Amino acid sequence: MGFECISRTHVGLKRKVNEDSVMLRTDHGLWAVADGMGGHEAGDVASRRVAEALARLPDGRDLDDLTDSAVSALEDVNAELIRLARADHRPRTIGSTVVGLAVRDGQYRCFWAGDSRAYRVRGSRIERLTRDHSLVQGLIDAGMLSREEAKDHPDANVITRAVGASESLEVEIAAGDAEPGDQFLLASDGLTRLVEDDELAKILSSWPPGDAADTLIDAVLARGAPDNVSLIIARVV
Repeated sequence: MGFECISRTHVGLKRKVNEDSVMLRTDHGLWAVADGMGGHEAGDVASRRVAEALARLPDGRDLDDLTDSAVSALEDVNAELIRLARADHRPRTIGSTVVGLAVRDGQYRCFWAGDSRAYRVRGSRIERLTRDHSLVQGLIDAGMLSREEAKDHPDANVITRAVGASESLEVEIAAGDAEPGDQFLLASDGLTRLVEDDELAKILSSWPPGDAADTLIDAVLARGAPDNVSLIIARVV
């Protein structure tokens, strides 16, 4: 099973620092996007530590062992970021969301904490593989908020899980199948807040991965790009 992979990251039009990081190990079917927590200090450090830890994972494992190793690595980074945040005795958070994907032998495992997302596009149909760990998503799940109301909610940027946010890190995992022609998209919320799922599906199913990635970045920039934006498109060939 081989892959065609494209990645893009952009600081956007409002931020001075890009706090996103991308990690690609395409030869081994492993990718991740990390988004340093906006409004906190050293978000770029946090996302970089996450990406570096996943890039160091050993090769040659089966999919479940690889996923377990990824979660353990994220737990280690979680502890490291908490120690770093406490080092100068000032109350602060150094944290990052993460979404990772591993594909091999016709299967995928997706792991994440926060509101960075993963999708699978098969033909023209898109499926979101992740569920946001956010205050707004919790309200939607509880039936207290509609998806339309959620778009303009004042707490739309409040996440409930992130690497470095609390002593205990809970990473969610999803599993499924992967077929030739499938495209997987990993993205920070700088993309998904401005581009709806149906538009993502149309662009990804209409263009080669490189052109699709450029079209998505251009769309975000045309809409003001208030946040950093990062994406990975991995196509199974």
